[in-house]
Amino acid sequence: MRFLRVNMTDQSIHIENVPEIYRTLGGRALTSTLVQAEVPATADPLGPGNKLVFAPGYFTGTPLVNTSRLSVGGKSPLTGGIKESNVGGTVAFSLARLGFAAVIVEGQAPADKTFLLSIDADGTASLIEAGHLRGMRTYALAAELHRQYGEKKSITCTGPAGDMQLLAASVQSTDLDGRPCRAAGRGGLGAVMGSKGLKAMLVDMGGKTAAELADPESFRNASKAYAKAVREDEFSGQILPELGTAALVEPINAAGAFPTRNARVGQFEGAEKISGEAMAELIKSRGGQTTHKGCSQCIIDCSNVFVDKKGEYVTSSLEYETIWSMGGMIGNDDLDSIARLDFLCDDIGLDTMSTGVAIGIAMDAGYRQFGDGAAAIALVEEVISGSEIGRAIGNGPDAVGRHFNHDRVPTVKGQSIAAYDPRAIQGMAVTYATSPMGGDHTAGWVVAQNLEAFGGTIAPMEAEGQVELSRDAQIHMAAVDSVGICDFAQSGLATEEGMGTVHRMYAAKSGRPFSSDDWKALGEKVLKAERAFNRAAGFTAKDDHLPRMFYTEPLPPYNAVVKVTDEAMEATFGF
Repeated sequence: MRFLRVNMTDQSIHIENVPEIYRTLGGRALTSTLVQAEVPATADPLGPGNKLVFAPGYFTGTPLVNTSRLSVGGKSPLTGGIKESNVGGTVAFSLARLGFAAVIVEGQAPADKTFLLSIDADGTASLIEAGHLRGMRTYALAAELHRQYGEKKSITCTGPAGDMQLLAASVQSTDLDGRPCRAAGRGGLGAVMGSKGLKAMLVDMGGKTAAELADPESFRNASKAYAKAVREDEFSGQILPELGTAALVEPINAAGAFPTRNARVGQFEGAEKISGEAMAELIKSRGGQTTHKGCSQCIIDCSNVFVDKKGEYVTSSLEYETIWSMGGMIGNDDLDSIARLDFLCDDIGLDTMSTGVAIGIAMDAGYRQFGDGAAAIALVEEVISGSEIGRAIGNGPDAVGRHFNHDRVPTVKGQSIAAYDPRAIQGMAVTYATSPMGGDHTAGWVVAQNLEAFGGTIAPMEAEGQVELSRDAQIHMAAVDSVGICDFAQSGLATEEGMGTVHRMYAAKSGRPFSSDDWKALGEKVLKAERAFNRAAGFTAKDDHLPRMFYTEPLPPYNAVVKVTDEAMEATFGF
């Protein structure tokens, strides 16, 4: 495997063999260790000292299903700390099949220059001047690039928000249909891409480089057992293909953990109208797709294609977090406007979660009325106008809080919480507070262990056991993000036997023994690198605290507050 280094300052490109210290790393482990080693922690995130790293998971490009995950890493302009944002689609598999373990974008192009990075089927790469594409929305951009360079190109790009270097800008990537509807949304890495002068990366999808496997037969046998477990699991094999991640709306709302109207209450009276069941029924009645393959190597097909009343495409895929952020968080129970907001964010290149929470804060401050989907659509369109409120929305929740001098801002380290209120699920309070990434649900999702509806055994509104639960989940997820397994395919490793299968695959690929202790060590290695970077960037123990609103405002209907103390949060990690 090789590294592709692209220097935007002088437009030079170098290909090098992966150094020995990185040879058994991929995904988040590779992006975070590279950033920690090569980016000065005090660098300007939007300056030439930052680097943007694209790394497929360690298992990506192998026979293992559901591993087309790309980690995008760098210093976040939103949080000021380290960031890894994860995206599916086709790009990770395409890069891996060309023999690239990472693409490392360095330096900064002159302010008046914009480029495309093209990586061809033979592995050669070139920078192409593309100033005429600057400011173009992602759907039009993808269509133009496919017209000019061919359909068999995986495209990873920024929209106008990234070109404008707005702090909530996403990195968008194409799905199997060639639509730029997959987002590495969190942390503002689209702004970093824009600051580099890189509009898009085109990766040929015809690569034939076989994955490096020390024991191919052992790997294939283990990967077959893993795929069987994913197919036979009820959630990944039946519920996700039918309802997608929106299946979570009803149970999370029932638990009083669905942050509504800027997290003033934990249940949304309109939840039934935006549930997975309601969405599936609506999509079917209009001739859309409730089961859709969006990512390479996927056997779950949890994506969907949402269409309007005329049966015309609106967006793909409409997922739980966006249904929350553009639905309950702003008091909006209209699926059509939620779908339109999802499309606009993908098209402009914005994180739907940060943007929805930003709009929720504006509504909470009285700027617009909760529940007004049309007003929310207008605010997202306002982002690329350059207006004061548009730039505030595009720069995320903290910027909107400052704009209105409004102190109810549900963020940690500058990044918004996700669709699980930490007062109703205390383990998520620990994850939001202590993750190096800021308020981040995937960094340590402990919902299932907390809620009885998912088989949980921990009291969700109590502090006992939550720190340990989140710590273990964060270590585990750091390893999952490194190998490139999709979150929704974790059913394959949900048992001791399943974890053993993953360990056998790691050993079969690397040629080295690999155990449960090694899995834990991998996760800890990632978190240690990330925490070391953040400390060098100036983070202190106080950055591992939640906003005081979560401690002082009881959350209806169960009137819960966060009970995990600041001292307990600070003691989550011993490294």
